[in-house]
Amino acid sequence: MRATLIFAFTQLKRFMRDPVALFFSLAFPLLFLFVFGSIFRNDSGISFDVAIFNRSETQFARQFADGLKKEDTFKEVEVGSFEEAKEKMGRNEVDTIIEIPKEFGQLNENQHPSGTLNVFYNEASPDTGRTVGTILDAQLREIGQQITRSSPLFTVNQKPTTTANLTQFDYMISGLLGFAILSMGIFGLANQLPAEKKNGSLRRIRATPFTRTQLIFGTLIYYAIVGMVSLVLMLVVALTVFNFDMRGDWLQLAVFLVIAIMLMLGFGLFIGGWAKNENQAAVASQIVSFPLMFLSGVFFPRFLMPEWLQGITGYLPLTPVVDGIRYITTEGATLFDLGPQLAIIGIWLVVIYTLAIRLFRWG
Repeated sequence: MRATLIFAFTQLKRFMRDPVALFFSLAFPLLFLFVFGSIFRNDSGISFDVAIFNRSETQFARQFADGLKKEDTFKEVEVGSFEEAKEKMGRNEVDTIIEIPKEFGQLNENQHPSGTLNVFYNEASPDTGRTVGTILDAQLREIGQQITRSSPLFTVNQKPTTTANLTQFDYMISGLLGFAILSMGIFGLANQLPAEKKNGSLRRIRATPFTRTQLIFGTLIYYAIVGMVSLVLMLVVALTVFNFDMRGDWLQLAVFLVIAIMLMLGFGLFIGGWAKNENQAAVASQIVSFPLMFLSGVFFPRFLMPEWLQGITGYLPLTPVVDGIRYITTEGATLFDLGPQLAIIGIWLVVIYTLAIRLFRWG
C-alpha cells in the first residue's frame, strides 16, 4: 500500500507540473459547461424562421397571429404562397410553416374561442417542426387556462410534409460523413506521430535531409488516400443499403470531400506534431474534436443554439464541411455555390498548416 500511495503521489506531482494537462483536464470542462449551459438555459435566445398563414377571420386568430410575429422566438419569413413556403423549407430558408385554419378562434358551446393549429415540418428533418409545435402547444395551453380551467380549448396538429422527396437519411448523411472525416483526420494522426516520436523513428528521419514540411505533406497524402477509400465505402453502403438519393454531381462532391479531408488532416498533423507524448495528444484531440462534434451540426441542429453562438459556430472548420456536403447532396449545389463555405475552409487550411509546420517537434 505504501508503494502504491508513493506512486500515486508521484504521478500527481507530475500532473501538477504539466500546465497543458492542467488546462485540458480542469479548465476545459468548465468552458464546455458555460457553452452548453448557454444553449439549454431558458433564455438562450433560440429563434425559428417561420412562414405564417392566417386563414381565420376571427379576432382571436388575428391577435394570436400578431402575437407570434412580435415574439423573439419566431421570425416571420415573407412568402407568397404555401408552395413557396414548402420550397423554402426544402432549402432550409424556412424552419416551419404555421397555419391558422379558418375555424381557429371560433366560439364553442361555452362561448370560448377554440380550435386546432397546424404546424408543418419537413419529414426529412422533423426536429425543428416538432420543437416549434411543442412551444406553440405550451403557449396555447397557457392561453386556454387563462380563459377556462376546464378541458383544453386549443390543440396543435403537427403535419409532416415532403419538400424534395428526400428521406431523413439523405439529410443525415452529411453529418455522418463530416464525423468520419473528423475522426480519421484527428484521432489517427494525433496518436500516430507521438508514438513514432516515442520509439525514436522521427529522430532517425531527422538525421536525414528529409524536412519537417516533407514529412507533414507526405503523411497528408497517405492519410488522404486512406480517407477517400473510407468515404467511398460509406457512400457505396449508403446507396445500396439505405437508398441514398444523391441530388448533386458526384465529381463536385469528390472534390469537396478531398478538400475537407485535407483540412481535418491538418488538425491531426498539428496536434500530433506538437504533442510531446501520447497523453498530451489524446487530451488535445479531445479539446479540438468535442467542440467540432457538438457545435458544427453533426449530432444536433445548430438552430437550437442561441443566435450569438450560431454566428460563432458558423466559422468552426467542420461547420462549412457539413453544410457543403448537405448542399451538394440534397440541393444539387456546385462548388461555385459554396463560395462562403470554401472561403472559410481556405482560411483554416492556411492557418492550420502554418501552425503544423512551425510547431512540429521531432521528439
